[in-house]
Amino acid sequence: TLMTLTAAALPAISSQAEARQAQTYTASADKIALEGYDPVAYFTDGKPTLGSAAITAQHNGAIWRFASAEHRDAFAANPAKYAPQFGGYCAWAVSQGYTASGDPLVWKVVGDKLFVNYSRDVAVTWSKDIPGNVKKANGNWPTVLDKE
Repeated sequence: TLMTLTAAALPAISSQAEARQAQTYTASADKIALEGYDPVAYFTDGKPTLGSAAITAQHNGAIWRFASAEHRDAFAANPAKYAPQFGGYCAWAVSQGYTASGDPLVWKVVGDKLFVNYSRDVAVTWSKDIPGNVKKANGNWPTVLDKE
């Protein structure tokens, strides 16, 4: 099951930055972020790369897998640099005021940030105004989690 922040829990979050990292989307009860893809590889290799179940780190209630110990160590040193925006939820959905699963194979790095979308069709729509959609999504995050 997905952990959901309730309105009552939000006052306990001391800053907007912490709130933005409060929840990571995981597709199943195993709590594996990005469906097992290595978040660092999007930046270093320019493509989704499956991580190893033997090389992991925990962050924001999720288990992250990595293709190498070097990637794991880079992530551990600065998770905000590598973790997908909006907790790995679909960037377009968050920009529209709701959540949807993010597909780690439908991704884009923009301004040194990783974004995932629900599907290739959704990514095409999102890509028509990335700066505007990111601005709208930033305005909706993380309160959009209350609608789950």
